[in-house]
Amino acid sequence: MELDLMNLLAVLASAWLAGRISGKLGYPTVLGELMVGILLGPPALGLLHGDAALGMLAELGVLLMMLYIGMEVDPRELRGAAWPGLPAALVGFVLPFALAWRVVIAFGGSAVAGIFLGIAAGMTSLATGARILSDMRMLDTRIAHVMMTSALVADTMALLVFAGVVNFGSAGELQPGVIGWMAARIGAFFLMVILVGARVLPAIYDRLRSAGLTDRTSHFMLALMIAVLFGELAELAGLHAILGAFVAGMFLREDALGKALSCELRGVVREASLGFLAPIFFVTAGFKVSFAGLLDSLPLLAALLAVAALTKVVAVGLLYRLTGHGWREGAITGAGMNGRGAVEIIIAGLGYELGLLDQQLFSVLVVTSICTTALVPLALETGVTWLDARGELLRTSARRRGTVIVGAGPTARALGRAMQTAGPVWLVDTNPEHCAQARTEGLSAVRGDALQEAVLCRAGASRARALVAMTPNNEVNVLVAKLARSVFEIPSVHVLNSGRSSRGLSTAMRHLSARFLFGSEVPVERWDRMIREREAHPKEVTLEPEPSRGKVQESTEDDPSLILAIWRDDELEPYDGAALEERESVILLQTRAAGEA
Repeated sequence: MELDLMNLLAVLASAWLAGRISGKLGYPTVLGELMVGILLGPPALGLLHGDAALGMLAELGVLLMMLYIGMEVDPRELRGAAWPGLPAALVGFVLPFALAWRVVIAFGGSAVAGIFLGIAAGMTSLATGARILSDMRMLDTRIAHVMMTSALVADTMALLVFAGVVNFGSAGELQPGVIGWMAARIGAFFLMVILVGARVLPAIYDRLRSAGLTDRTSHFMLALMIAVLFGELAELAGLHAILGAFVAGMFLREDALGKALSCELRGVVREASLGFLAPIFFVTAGFKVSFAGLLDSLPLLAALLAVAALTKVVAVGLLYRLTGHGWREGAITGAGMNGRGAVEIIIAGLGYELGLLDQQLFSVLVVTSICTTALVPLALETGVTWLDARGELLRTSARRRGTVIVGAGPTARALGRAMQTAGPVWLVDTNPEHCAQARTEGLSAVRGDALQEAVLCRAGASRARALVAMTPNNEVNVLVAKLARSVFEIPSVHVLNSGRSSRGLSTAMRHLSARFLFGSEVPVERWDRMIREREAHPKEVTLEPEPSRGKVQESTEDDPSLILAIWRDDELEPYDGAALEERESVILLQTRAAGEA
């Protein structure tokens, strides 16, 4: 088996370009990758082609992608979403499955073909849906966790049905005993991986740490072996390996590895999967489509599209009312569950190879998957904006607590002590004296470079609600803010404008949706000096209807006070220069002159 390197280069280049174009148009990159496989592959122009070596890379790609998604999804959040997720999975699979089966029968198709297309209509692709959620930065929403739970359940149900169909196709009759044995193996698989993940893996990592094997390369190799092991266990249970890799990722989180190592591994797996191997899988999936005879199937295609797209939205929206979360979130979740493209294409491909599904129906299935998946980003973006405007969008970031402050000088420590009244605070600085002084003052401090993900992980960035970048270097502050947004998805980011190299700073702030600390340029070195010389001290002030001169005002170089934080809506936030209102409470640094005024 020889790998055609030029063909691989063409696949990677076209996938990258199509993904970029798709992203520019507001669609997930996976849609562009599927489309380029159809247009440039055998179905249309024939410029790209598949082979056994490329197929192996594609399988490895989807395995690694599911490992990464599993590392991004918190199992505790999935358990919390189990109540809305399980009924949503059941109704979101059974109703579209039944209606699609009936449509195929009505158009003269066989019962087996109806089951295959019913599986496609009822499934929520774990791989494709997770990729869309990742691209849209929605993995921290309850909608995402319900979708992941639903996809996991729906995929398991679909594979169980598929096992029965394959048994029927090979034996000529449906054998209930085989289906029962399949269900028992699936149950055994989940029990085994929970036992291994919760008991064995932490012990292995403790042994590795004791032996001094803490480098990223060793742990990356071990993570790959765990993913392959769990994938093989899933295969032995009659499931697909991607389910095993997904579950493996959930056990490779910071609880088992530690925050720093988990963040490092997640970054490596992300680049290896989404940046290299996973696009190969989605491009080659498009190779299997055939336009021959597809025009004759347009009525069937239209009917299946209507069933696949609408039944999940209506069914999940109605059932969601029982969960107490409202029909709006249910309808949007149902729309998000229309993401398809991975497991069902795998199942369809196996059905085609076994002769249970002809190429025409396989092509109908793939086109249905692409069309319904194309609607998901638009539906989610519109629905999430709607929910957010109504105050009904629940993100796990709403349960985040604490503040990370990059910089541990005197002013940063004063801000840290102020913010400590509302939650935990972590300070990050490369200066050992600053860190030691912060610990003396009762603050948590991490010595290290905040531009390194591992350092921010140790500082609690993965669970912090706010990050304040207040080093004397504006460029460093912007880079830290980018890291906070792109990697840790911290909802509230504040950046100090020290006045040094501030060209282009406002543009970068708008791009990051970050806010200026203190609302304007502030010479922090001056306040650091006054704190060291005990000329300034923190004080909490409640604004009067007519504040007296010098008590609270905008910060300039000659101001006798500097507002550090403000209480608003029962939340303490770093001050960003917003207009002050009567009876608001602020924590400020006040000079002796202000105190005497």
